Amino acid sequence: MEFRAPSVATEQNTNAIKYLTKNLEDPEVGRRVLDGLMQDLGNAVEGFPDWHPILTIPQQGTTKHVSWFSQLETYDATEHTVEFVRGFITCPYSEDQANQLLDAVNQLTGLHAYRLPGPLYADNAYPVVVVATEVKLEADGTIRSRDALTWFAQQSVKEAWDAQVAETWWNIRSLILGRPHGSRSSLFVNQHTGVHMRKILEALNNSGMFGPIRESSLDMLSKKKQDKISETLIRTAVTNWDKCSEKFSFELRGEICKVDIRDTWDDGHELSIRIEIGEYDLYASGFYYEEDDRITHSEPRGKRALAEKFL
Repeated sequence: MEFRAPSVATEQNTNAIKYLTKNLEDPEVGRRVLDGLMQDLGNAVEGFPDWHPILTIPQQGTTKHVSWFSQLETYDATEHTVEFVRGFITCPYSEDQANQLLDAVNQLTGLHAYRLPGPLYADNAYPVVVVATEVKLEADGTIRSRDALTWFAQQSVKEAWDAQVAETWWNIRSLILGRPHGSRSSLFVNQHTGVHMRKILEALNNSGMFGPIRESSLDMLSKKKQDKISETLIRTAVTNWDKCSEKFSFELRGEICKVDIRDTWDDGHELSIRIEIGEYDLYASGFYYEEDDRITHSEPRGKRALAEKFL
């Protein structure tokens, strides 16, 4: 489904305002405060991309991989938090916690934290705003393309030192685009920036600097094709089952398929089936209902070239 940034932004912002004002004695005052803050902070979001300064600045001098700001000691005092494109608002109940966060953040170049004079989230909370000062927004509300591409490239090269495998775009695009996102854009980066991020990642992967490429997600295939792959494997497994063995193998299109199959409730109604080729080179799972010859399944995972053999 196409990612429609304006409608997604409206939904995110509505939810953020509701979360931060619904418990206040005077929610309208809180809404007015947020209207001003969101002009500066940008749209509300669900999670920062890995290269965002909110995550990378507190990590300087380390090679640790962090995908959530709650993993960072700098932000230990956060509580009741809403994230935005440029930073976040957090509302601890303790004034000491609020001051602890201010002290920790304001020691770091590129981040700025300040207290709000009025309440958000709850009347007895002490709201703090944390903003990445170098994040500049385009007219569409996303991060300036040149900056986002530079931060992404710098973070990617840094992580190469500890990498064991190269991850494909489809495996890690939520870590690159931030959340929520579409196939090539998000509330953090527009389509122009997202397309170039993918090109950078693929060039780095093809260079070998991260190691061998690990394929896992098959999101590049349409849902119809993913369904076909899972259904082909599951239906063939059922056809080859001797109705006794819980583990067996069969060959299909030149590949050995290893199967785990069991009667879910021991009543003959539902079969639980898992199929694996290689060491997770391709994996499919689901359920088969004999009474109406029906299959339900999760999305298959694995290597694209192998998966496409079963279309």
